[in-house]
Amino acid sequence: MVSSKRAQELKKEAVHLPSWDVTFRQIWDLELLLNGAFAPLQGYLGHADYEGVCKGMRLADGTLWPMPITLDVTNEFAGTLQIGSRVALRHPEGMVLAVLTVSDVWTPDKNAEAQSVLGTADDGHPGVFELKKSHPTYLGGKLEGVELPTHHTFRHLRHTPAELKAEFKRIGWNRIVAFQTRNPMHRAHAELARRAAQMIEGNLLIHPVVGMTNPGDVDYFTRVRCYEAVLKHTPAHSAMVSLLPLAMRMGGPREAVWHSIIRKNYGCTHFIVGRDHAGPSDPKTGKGFYGPYDAQQLAEKHAKEVGIEVVSFEEMVYFEDKGEYWPVSKIPEGGRILNISGTELRRRLRDGSDIPEWFTYPEVVKELRDRYPARSHQGFTLFLTGLSGSGKSTIANVLMAKLMEIGTRPVTLLDGDLVRKNLSSELGFSKEHRDLNIKRIGFVASEITKNRGAAICAPIAPYRAVRREVRQMVDAVGAFIEVYISCPIEVCEQRDRKGLYAKARAGLIKGFTGIDDPYEEPEKAEIVIETAKLSVEEAAATILLYLENEGFIAPEVEQA
Repeated sequence: MVSSKRAQELKKEAVHLPSWDVTFRQIWDLELLLNGAFAPLQGYLGHADYEGVCKGMRLADGTLWPMPITLDVTNEFAGTLQIGSRVALRHPEGMVLAVLTVSDVWTPDKNAEAQSVLGTADDGHPGVFELKKSHPTYLGGKLEGVELPTHHTFRHLRHTPAELKAEFKRIGWNRIVAFQTRNPMHRAHAELARRAAQMIEGNLLIHPVVGMTNPGDVDYFTRVRCYEAVLKHTPAHSAMVSLLPLAMRMGGPREAVWHSIIRKNYGCTHFIVGRDHAGPSDPKTGKGFYGPYDAQQLAEKHAKEVGIEVVSFEEMVYFEDKGEYWPVSKIPEGGRILNISGTELRRRLRDGSDIPEWFTYPEVVKELRDRYPARSHQGFTLFLTGLSGSGKSTIANVLMAKLMEIGTRPVTLLDGDLVRKNLSSELGFSKEHRDLNIKRIGFVASEITKNRGAAICAPIAPYRAVRREVRQMVDAVGAFIEVYISCPIEVCEQRDRKGLYAKARAGLIKGFTGIDDPYEEPEKAEIVIETAKLSVEEAAATILLYLENEGFIAPEVEQA
């Protein structure tokens, strides 16, 4: 960050500079570059530093740094720049956050980057998925910080590294162990963190990530209220909460090293690395992308160089015989252990089933139940996808009528043709415009779902990647139910009242899905409807039965 005088000079200069509006993900990187959390970086990596980090976790000068931090931009924007160009980096609301002096411009091999940094190029990995959808050109260069992004939530829990170090000094803490989390804390986590602080004879910093985490994670508003509830169960003055605005890459071992460097920069002397730290699961297999203790091993290997001590822990389970949480390896043979998985917790929240006090605190249960009511009171999105003429719109209209007849939620239909007319009339049919249209539908559906309504979407949505983005948008606030309306193309052509297939066959329409543009079938849709075999009423009944079986529609007795 520059002086106030220099900041005023930069704001005046920025009026005449090319501007780049930072994206949702980029804003987190920029904040931590500017506030010192990413020290020793003074800006975005140049090409030589980037190559060194990807290949060996080292900057060009040999300094340990495990994660590429670059500014991705469009080819069009990059084409307006040259080495030495200055760029105003703006918050989406318009204010200048920093000025970048460009030192490098290059096009990366993202598959190679993913393989080196994340250990896989499979876009089932959330970090790979985010990497591949980022802009194609990278910029490197030094930053001059004008102002940090403004946060309007939980301001009393937000600190820069300098502010947190000053607070530690003020309250007399000199041995601090940081606990990293992106999930609510339950008794097992609290016990693990308490033991770590006890082990180092120091104090505990609960340092949760509130930037970008794994898709489907509990929103940070709910999580922070849970952390504050847990804090009430710790000894007075022994622990505190501070929020970390980080965009995670879910990079397992490298992420653990990265997190330890960040915590060192925040003034911590120790860092807890638990089982499968920052490790996502493969959605196709359910298995982790990394070994359960790979992250611990790499963090321990580099701890001395980082200048922080790693406190490694294995999984903690409830040992019923003792009424305490123990490390799983310490449980004697025949000892009875209790545990509730994340999947089981979600089921109990969905069903309204009991969540025992040995598992978590009553205040945490209350927060989670408020955020995740029984499914009969949650919003949801039915996302019907399939070829033109497969029957999506007709089925969607029947579903809307049936759900309105049931009357437990407001229902909104977002049909492909209607959205094109009212929300996306200026868009064409290129892949870019099709994706933008689907993202708009997803945004509207997520807002409806967040407010506990039912959104029925019926676009073609031919591409898996953008359907996945919509799923992530909706999953963050409610339930996303993908319905694949499967129908052979020859049947779709027979039903074609608009003559679109005939025009596409004749070459009058270019890029028509199913003819000269692909339709990528869903790999794991919640519901598959074969409309060549089912009537419209049967198809709608199948979907309604799914909603009832999953608890989204309460039984008639309960409704009465």
